[in-house]
Amino acid sequence: MTPGASLPECEFRGQRCIEIKLPQGDRALVSLFGAQVLSWQPAGFQEQLYLSPHSVMDGSAPIRGGVPVCFPQFNQRVLDRHALPKHGFARAAVWAPQPLVLTDTSAEAGFELASNAQTLALWPHEFAATVTVRLEPGRMQTRFSVRNTGPGAWRFALALHSYLAVNDITQTSLQGLDGCQYWDAVKHLHEPDVRSGQAAGAVRFAGEMDRIYSGVSNPMELVNASATLRITQSASLPDTVVWNPGKTLCANLNDMPTDGWKHMVCVEAARIHDPQVLTSGQSWSGWQQLACIPRA
Repeated sequence: MTPGASLPECEFRGQRCIEIKLPQGDRALVSLFGAQVLSWQPAGFQEQLYLSPHSVMDGSAPIRGGVPVCFPQFNQRVLDRHALPKHGFARAAVWAPQPLVLTDTSAEAGFELASNAQTLALWPHEFAATVTVRLEPGRMQTRFSVRNTGPGAWRFALALHSYLAVNDITQTSLQGLDGCQYWDAVKHLHEPDVRSGQAAGAVRFAGEMDRIYSGVSNPMELVNASATLRITQSASLPDTVVWNPGKTLCANLNDMPTDGWKHMVCVEAARIHDPQVLTSGQSWSGWQQLACIPRA
């Protein structure tokens, strides 16, 4: 293992980014703005992440696509009476890159964010967080770690808001959620305690979908025309968000093309329904892994 390799910094659509490469040809691009993975293309496969061509890329707003990090709250669910920007502030902060760690078959890049005057003005808690992006042939893992560096306990929610690229959402299915309970935000937006059970068989997409599945423990498989993507997540992230805006909502999103809904679906490893509590000095981490499976 070779620690401390030089950082391959580059610019992409005006954003400072770190490029991660493997000798086998796998490649990922991570923006310092939000420590957000913008691109992941395994060798021999198409691009696996969706990045809206209409994304705001000047740092004035969160980037639509890739893998945004939603911390310390999900959506606009207020924790501890502190109202925050939608999905928290981590995805709109500039993170500090750490040296690459390389082997013959892997590459790992870390990005750090600590509480500062800007975060404390929004959320009065001290923390040190790290996003680690690890590439192996055909696989990418995104890990979020955080430590409570302050004197008191606090709660947080988290989502690794992965936008996955698909050829045609109407011909795409998601397997592995059989029997899980979910809250349907489209049908029960103002009834957060209402739960439905996922029937056996694949989840398919015929319109707007916004669900938070609970107790997800098995691997999922996103079956697309070009490949199957196996999705796994740590036990510390027990929820999975499945979101597609559908035609009508997508047309009202300024940072999405009108047909963008056809080419993406979010499958997010998350901790939402039961926020994590960290006492002073305590640490926590959670991860999501994506792995390409070639079509037979």
